[in-house]
Amino acid sequence: MAELSTLASIGALPELARQLSTLGGCTRPVRLDGHRTEYAVDTATGEIGPALHHLDSTTLPAGNLLVRCNNRRATRCPACAETYRRDTFHLITAGLRGGKGTSDQVATHPRVFATFTAPGFGPVHNRPAAGRACRCGIHHDDQDPALGSPLTPDSYDYEAAVLWNAHAGALWRRFSIYLRREVAKRAGLTQRAFRDHARVSFAKVAEYQKRGAVHFHAVIRLDGPEGGDTPPPPWASAELLTDAIRAAATAARVEGPDVDGRRHSFVFGRQLDVRSIRSADFDGGQELTERAVASYIAKYATKGAETTTGTLDRPLKFLAELAQARLTEHARRLIRTAWTLGARKDLDHLRLRAWAHMLGFRGHFSTKSRRYSTTLGVLRTARADWRRAQAAAVLPEREPETTYVLAHWAFAGTGLSAAEAWLSASLEPAPGTEGEPTWTPVATS
Repeated sequence: MAELSTLASIGALPELARQLSTLGGCTRPVRLDGHRTEYAVDTATGEIGPALHHLDSTTLPAGNLLVRCNNRRATRCPACAETYRRDTFHLITAGLRGGKGTSDQVATHPRVFATFTAPGFGPVHNRPAAGRACRCGIHHDDQDPALGSPLTPDSYDYEAAVLWNAHAGALWRRFSIYLRREVAKRAGLTQRAFRDHARVSFAKVAEYQKRGAVHFHAVIRLDGPEGGDTPPPPWASAELLTDAIRAAATAARVEGPDVDGRRHSFVFGRQLDVRSIRSADFDGGQELTERAVASYIAKYATKGAETTTGTLDRPLKFLAELAQARLTEHARRLIRTAWTLGARKDLDHLRLRAWAHMLGFRGHFSTKSRRYSTTLGVLRTARADWRRAQAAAVLPEREPETTYVLAHWAFAGTGLSAAEAWLSASLEPAPGTEGEPTWTPVATS
């Protein structure tokens, strides 16, 4: 490439490679123009001294400061999605084993892995258990694009499907309230007294079924009143927690909008899978270990509707964009339904047009309760501090001093040039750390 030849001729190729290596393989970095100057400050007088360090984007090999995009979607940036997946893995694992600021006692607390599905909106092509054929008479393989699509599209309830996705987050919040009530009832406590005896902690991730409906996978744990740092009461058990989850999931209901005289209300589907999580060293033929659960949840934290349903991974500006998109007809009809419903003034609060590419779902893909474990922000800060410490280790030591930083940055675009992309791809990627899970929960079609 001409650009690479020019950089090589002026000796800038090694510097560009070093700059690109700081991106960790990010393919869509944010490009910034500007400068940053660090000044020494006299701790005795408060006077600002000479500049200690100055960075100007024009002097960088790429001509801009390049910053990782940090997009969680694997379809947009595999490298940043992998970082997000690893962070989610460690977040979930910390809530199961302890570590990263979470007490090791959590490994002894009752905890389960639960899968919550959406109700039915019409029969779809699927892969029934025990080798039975689909209702269409065909044995679909797991890569068949027909999976998840309606058997009779004209009778499929697209309106309810989109609105269910739009209310899925509210339904989960209602469930979490009911769950605390159900646990308290089984313990013979009032809701007010329950807070002095125990706490329900959770971490969950949203996943799209092939039919385009969101469902949730969650790790749910019973702790003492102060969370994972305190032991649960003697009455707390995985069996009690499982029974309470089933009752709360059945009772949870969210009233939806009235659309042209049709009143909607939303509940979870009948398929509810709740399994007790065993410790990592459990030796009884159980596959549902801490590592398997954390790996599974982390994997789906980087996937959206575009992965399973074949829809878009970016918002629409105009519905006409669908004409150029490579979509399944089922995904196309779901998006059109969301776009049409989004034009209604009484549904403005759902922002269906802004989230049409997500088939109406606008919630966070991974969430957790406050006391479950550490946070993604803490993990990112720790990683940034480690990188700064590594960089400081190669600099000469100097007396500790207060600094004053003056910086100004302006957005200059995204992505890499063809030469930068080629050079970045040639850099050795970071090795993986976590394996794939050894089990699959039910109801993923």
